[in-house]
Amino acid sequence: MNSLNDYVSKITADNPSKIVISKPASKTEPYKKIVVERKNGYYQIARYTDKQVFHENVTTEQIGERCLDFLEHTHMQINAWTEHREYSLSLSKKGKILYHEGKNTAGPQLPWNPSHNRVKHYLLEEGQVIPPLVDMGIFTSQGKVVKSMYDKYKQINRFIELIDDVIKKQNYTHLNLIDFGCGKSYLTFILYYYLTEIRKISVNMIGLDLKEDVIRKCNAAAEKYHYDHLRFELGDINGYTCPFDVDMVITLHACDTATDYALYNAISWNARMIFSVPCCQHELNSQISTDTFSLFTRYGIVSERFCALATDAIRANLLEYSGYNTQLLEFVDLEHTPKNILIRAVKNPSKTRDAREKALKEAEQVISEYHLSPTLYRLLSPKKAIP
Repeated sequence: MNSLNDYVSKITADNPSKIVISKPASKTEPYKKIVVERKNGYYQIARYTDKQVFHENVTTEQIGERCLDFLEHTHMQINAWTEHREYSLSLSKKGKILYHEGKNTAGPQLPWNPSHNRVKHYLLEEGQVIPPLVDMGIFTSQGKVVKSMYDKYKQINRFIELIDDVIKKQNYTHLNLIDFGCGKSYLTFILYYYLTEIRKISVNMIGLDLKEDVIRKCNAAAEKYHYDHLRFELGDINGYTCPFDVDMVITLHACDTATDYALYNAISWNARMIFSVPCCQHELNSQISTDTFSLFTRYGIVSERFCALATDAIRANLLEYSGYNTQLLEFVDLEHTPKNILIRAVKNPSKTRDAREKALKEAEQVISEYHLSPTLYRLLSPKKAIP
């Protein structure tokens, strides 16, 4: 007779696209259902309570062990689907193992199923040869999406859609852009393609990074793609002198306070649009102190997450104070992080003084309560009169 471990190993060895873990073993079990989905090279686990969902990423080698752990300690049933097979594994109250497998006739479709691809219209359409996507391994040389890269294809389109939501409302014919901390510049190249080839906007675009080898490779790629108005320079976010009036600033994964300097530069340049995905928000976590709400500082993981959210909330309000309409949007990036926040700010010349003062007051109340000194707040010196 096969053991529970044998059955779980057999299921996960077949690389299921989706696994649903259900039937909590105890009424007090907080996670009523667990959904596991295969991504590009890893699995994402979503654990659902009555009101919340918690995400975790594990490797393909770890997923069998995690599923076995759920069955041995917290849940009593697993259903799994591959492209051609469907699996069911459950435990009776007496511990008897019930196992079944068969053809997948009604299970969830794979994420890359072609019928799914036709349902949604993507800005970066399949069938067009987009050189950066080909070099990234997302498109074939014929412009077809590589099945295993479909998740990244959707993520890149989502990033472009967040920008397109702003661009399509205006009649831009020319834009000057700065990309701070461009790194390998995958999204920089895609953004250039979108603006010039899809929106037919002429651009001047500069990618800025601190690594010489990265800059050298990116300039070579821009030349290869014949992206004549995209260049990459070696430089620091703090104190960079821009050679033109800036319309758009992009900053993806600028670490900790580097995001603040990028936002400050964008504000100083009176940039029309700002798109920022912050990361590594450590600054406030080393400062936070409060007697009134000590619950948020008592537990390390709570303090860390609270400070990360507070960092971006304060940044958003300081952008509002600086005359922008600002949104914090969910953005799933190209890495394995389940969720990120994208700050999208659009300059609003008609923003009222009262609205700006309210945004500043809200930020200062949080800063005062938790004894914080955020970099962007210090750079802006908002104690000065609002112009």
